[in-house]
Amino acid sequence: MATTLRPADFVNGPVAVPGLRISPRVAFKMAGRYTLPLVPAPPGRQVTQESMSRHAIQGAHTDPTFTAKPRSTWEVVRRVAVFLRPYRWMAVGNMGCALLSLGFTFVYPKLTQFVIDDVIGLGKAEYLTPVILAMFAAFLLRDLFNSLRIRINNHLEQNVIYDMRRAVYAKLQRLPIPYFDQRASGDLMTRVIEDVNSVERILIDGTEQGSVAVLSVIVVLGILLVINPLLALVAIAPLPLLAVGVLWYTLTAHRRYRAQREAASAMNALLMDNLQGIRQVKSFVRERHEDRRFAARADALRHGTLRVMRAWATYSPAMSLAAGCGMVLVLWVGGNQVLQGPLTVGELIAFLFYLFLFYEPISRLHGLNQMLQAARAAGERVFDILDADIERAGADQAARLPITTPVRGEVRYEKVRFAYDPNRTVLEDISLEARPGEMVALVGPTGSGKSTLVSLLPAFYEYSGGSITIDGHNIRAVTLESLRDQISIVSQEPFLFNGTLRENILFGRLDATEEEMMDAARAANCHDFITRLDHGYDSRVGERGVKLSVGEKQRVSIARAILKNAPILILDEATASVDTATEKLIQEALERLMVGRTSFVIAHRLSTIRKADQILVIRHGRIVERGNHESLLALNGLYARLARIQNTTFIEEGFEHLDELVDRPS
Repeated sequence: MATTLRPADFVNGPVAVPGLRISPRVAFKMAGRYTLPLVPAPPGRQVTQESMSRHAIQGAHTDPTFTAKPRSTWEVVRRVAVFLRPYRWMAVGNMGCALLSLGFTFVYPKLTQFVIDDVIGLGKAEYLTPVILAMFAAFLLRDLFNSLRIRINNHLEQNVIYDMRRAVYAKLQRLPIPYFDQRASGDLMTRVIEDVNSVERILIDGTEQGSVAVLSVIVVLGILLVINPLLALVAIAPLPLLAVGVLWYTLTAHRRYRAQREAASAMNALLMDNLQGIRQVKSFVRERHEDRRFAARADALRHGTLRVMRAWATYSPAMSLAAGCGMVLVLWVGGNQVLQGPLTVGELIAFLFYLFLFYEPISRLHGLNQMLQAARAAGERVFDILDADIERAGADQAARLPITTPVRGEVRYEKVRFAYDPNRTVLEDISLEARPGEMVALVGPTGSGKSTLVSLLPAFYEYSGGSITIDGHNIRAVTLESLRDQISIVSQEPFLFNGTLRENILFGRLDATEEEMMDAARAANCHDFITRLDHGYDSRVGERGVKLSVGEKQRVSIARAILKNAPILILDEATASVDTATEKLIQEALERLMVGRTSFVIAHRLSTIRKADQILVIRHGRIVERGNHESLLALNGLYARLARIQNTTFIEEGFEHLDELVDRPS
């Protein structure tokens, strides 16, 4: 019994085929072209949709990168306040309008007392109309300044959000590649969008409302003490209970908000993964499976939010109850004073109005405390980004100089070593020299270190030992911008931004002219298919270039590299299955791209490496053979055996076959 291999057969790892071990990467290249014996799954090892769902849902929120370093409330507030400095006068105006609005609010209770005790009680009818007009004026001015405060506050708020979001995004752009290797894009998006908004609220609303509320409490308390000291003491009797409630909420809330923010990140990370992989979800008929996974994370967020709300549902009414008890006590004691004579009805009513103005800002401070705890949890996540080490952070960063131009393209690796961590060495004792204009082909099995080796040249990763130089300049002694400006990269799976073809090609050089852009497109063999589109160069390519074929995306990425016109090229040769005509167009474009450039090619096809000036055979992180095609054949080593394998199109397939020959019992 036999079967034709498909990509879906390899998604979960190597396929069990007698006498042959096939990795997933090689399997995808073999898919649809080879027929191998079919081996059924072992008894009792059947994988069902339900079992996969249960397995995937377990540990859905255990990603440690969703967490953040704990920080004190004072640290978060102090650091957020830095963003107010450019707008200090707007903040002053905002505060001034709030205070003026508050001042006119204090007028109404006193005028009410005058109307009850003097105008009505003493029959001073001639004062009624002027007092009523004064009340109208007080309310008008109160709301006029409040409207002005809202306008200033909105501008201040949006300016600070803009600056903070720009700062976080700018920092993300300067972080090293390993930072993104370890984090989910959905989590980072949650921090930039949602968490920045939460942090900003405590900066604008908290600063203004908190200051006004505290000032209001102090001023009103003074007024209450002047009106009636005994009633004032009765009014503040519930304050110890309020203080205990505030202390409990403040000490416990940040843990609940932190868990809520982490759950939001987990859900958004899964959502982004699924949207980007929607074709895989549909092709493997995993809609129900992914729906269950998303439901689990959404449920975790629901529970986290309900936990926050339950605490608030206890805290807020309890604080309101304490304030209500204070109002009742004041009415009880004040009523007795009115009945006994020392207090007039107007004074009691005015006192009650002022008492409302005393408890209302206290209630507002409870809400601000809730906002503060939410902002603290969000601020921890935002400042984790702002505090992360940028690429090549250190004291010698300012001493680096731009690389001397024009760059000839002489590249030298000397005893280079690289490890992702102390227990995982990827490259060891790598030495090579590429003269200007040479083509260096890197061949080796999957996981041998080819991609890592070329990633060290633009400093995507920092090597652990040895040195790398370009035209004699150590790449660690030059600025990253000038270094990467001399290197063009065409990846195996080209990335196109969700914009127009024009924008994607001009990404190679933003100041290029229209003619230069079209010349690059012609050289990359993509001008013809672009002009056939309805909107030509202004046609939108969709997210990650989804509206284009694989071959079209590859040619657009080559045009982008041609337009950049860098003297050094890194090319991860495409292995995607394309028709013969498209493959010929791509190869022609690549040949034009490599002319006059020092090129490092991660070769996957034997036909490509025959033209290389140098061929480096890499295995287990070391260069085991080097030379050109003819000299390596004469050496009769690993490369020669690889080249002589019949019916092998892709190099990785050859290495897999060699491994099979080595492992097969004699």
